[in-house]
Amino acid sequence: MINRDISTRLIGIANQVPVVTIIGPRQSGKTTLVKNSFPEYNYVNLEDPINRIFAKEDYRGFFETYREPLIIDEVQRVPELLSAIQVMVDEGRGKNGRFILTGSHQPSLQKGIAQSLAGRTSILTLLPLSMNELAEEELLEELSTDKLLLQGFMPELYREGSRDPGVYYRDYLNTYVEKDLREMLEIKNLDKFLRFLTLLAGRVGQVVNLSAMSGEVGVSSTTLSEWLSVLEASYIVYRLKPYFSNITKQQIKSPKIYFTEIGLASYLLGIETENQANRDPLRGNLFENLVVLEALKSRLNKNQNPNLYYMRTAKGVEVDLILKKENYLYPFEIKSSMTPNKSYSRHLLSFVAAEEGAKNPRIIYAGQSYPQFNGVEYINFKNLEKHLND
Repeated sequence: MINRDISTRLIGIANQVPVVTIIGPRQSGKTTLVKNSFPEYNYVNLEDPINRIFAKEDYRGFFETYREPLIIDEVQRVPELLSAIQVMVDEGRGKNGRFILTGSHQPSLQKGIAQSLAGRTSILTLLPLSMNELAEEELLEELSTDKLLLQGFMPELYREGSRDPGVYYRDYLNTYVEKDLREMLEIKNLDKFLRFLTLLAGRVGQVVNLSAMSGEVGVSSTTLSEWLSVLEASYIVYRLKPYFSNITKQQIKSPKIYFTEIGLASYLLGIETENQANRDPLRGNLFENLVVLEALKSRLNKNQNPNLYYMRTAKGVEVDLILKKENYLYPFEIKSSMTPNKSYSRHLLSFVAAEEGAKNPRIIYAGQSYPQFNGVEYINFKNLEKHLND
């Protein structure tokens, strides 16, 4: 079992609030995390139809059977329980760590929390494994860049005897569409939705023009916007927002799209081998996706707001990733190359010169780390974690 970076904060927060809620994509390890963090707690999974019916039809009997302290897995399956938990928490003020909830559907779960558990719960987000977590288990060093792009970071793929990544992501996609999307969207033509998802994979690290994609998919841009919102809310994609810079007012103001799980993006692009990943024309985009999501995981695992941005002007000045922390701006350029190049630092240095509070420009790439090269620091991408926190 791989230890998760978020576990210490999860246990600490449970000592401070009566309810802790863990949200995140399916199969990111939420159940394993909470069971290992709270081994003495009772446990119930609402994916089980019998448990679900019991909770819906007799919530008093449900809580008599499953007594606190209690882990309730996939609580969004019975959102009515949140009101009952509110009453129980209010009747026993001062007792913390009473309920640990997990959920995969952010929209329905957060709506229920806003209505019933506001001020009573703390919410943490668990994404798939991070490179830092793999490194702690001495698994990262043996994994090549292309292996990581192909395999991704789902915990299941790091268990002994796990499925081939292509088989895993095929099953994952089928399960996601069957279990989740049909509950959140009325999709009349599933083929068109899958076409949209595949087109998004071909646009990782790019600003997506939904009007242009509308003709390719065969549905309105309004429908595509709705689909994209649901994909983001259910942790399939992540939208990196633009940072509004002092360099110029003529900036790209739309977010860039990344996949929460790089292995799923590679699967959708038809990448089946490491050699194919190495030769794919989108390899640089996929590598950028990997790095951006690692930065996001690092922030969320510390229970911090992401505060991640990018910048691109109409004149072509671009910074791939900007971390805003303690009133400072830390810019990063992301390159899949293994060789330093003086052209990589041009936009970073322009950004630092123009932006008050911008400092420590860095290139994240696949080569050897160098403290200084042409005015910037070069960092091997596997060492990203420590440079996000120094």
